[in-house]
Amino acid sequence: MVTVAARAVHPGRASATREHILTAAERLFAEHGVYAVSNRQVSEAAGQGNNAAVGYHFGTKADLVRAIMRKHAAPMELVRGELVAETDDAAGVREWVTCLVRPITAHLATLDHPTWFARFAAQVMTDPVLRPIIMEEALTSPTLQRIIDGLNRCLPHLPAEVRAERDDMARQLLVHMCAERERALAEGGPTFRSSWHDAGTGLIDAITGLWLAPVTSTEYTSTE
Repeated sequence: MVTVAARAVHPGRASATREHILTAAERLFAEHGVYAVSNRQVSEAAGQGNNAAVGYHFGTKADLVRAIMRKHAAPMELVRGELVAETDDAAGVREWVTCLVRPITAHLATLDHPTWFARFAAQVMTDPVLRPIIMEEALTSPTLQRIIDGLNRCLPHLPAEVRAERDDMARQLLVHMCAERERALAEGGPTFRSSWHDAGTGLIDAITGLWLAPVTSTEYTSTE
């Protein structure tokens, strides 16, 4: 017979198991790529004797990737919300870019060393199947939509094709520069900036310059 006390332990145990799996998967995916890592490897790295533990707790690999993203999205959304609340609708490009960059670099600064999230995000962003997960999750953020609207108000002269192109450039710069810094820190190598805060400042400078760069007239061809 299962006692009330025994039943009460199970939710906490399941939560701990899920956390171990998320941590192990994030590290392995960051180091090797998502599809190069099997559920068995994740289970073993998480200290689970049952190789079906990943599927039991998360379902598909895409579901596991989504769970890792949501784990980090929540604290970043809190910071983003605070920054957006302090930013007037009439703010300039740099202020909106700050709202975009600071939540990510501030979150990375709070994580235990070594961190894996930036490299994990870079792996997912380069995967054509998994990339939509990041995009879908991002679009659920009302504060991120307000940042996008703010940037659009600041840049009414940009043609739609140029705006889309620079949005992709800014995203790639943010994701991959954070990943490169994270890799250097994990390996004990040199970094351009002494802290995540300073790294964020460098990214804000660069992305602001990217958005404000002149536009050379040319013909754009849609690939859609």
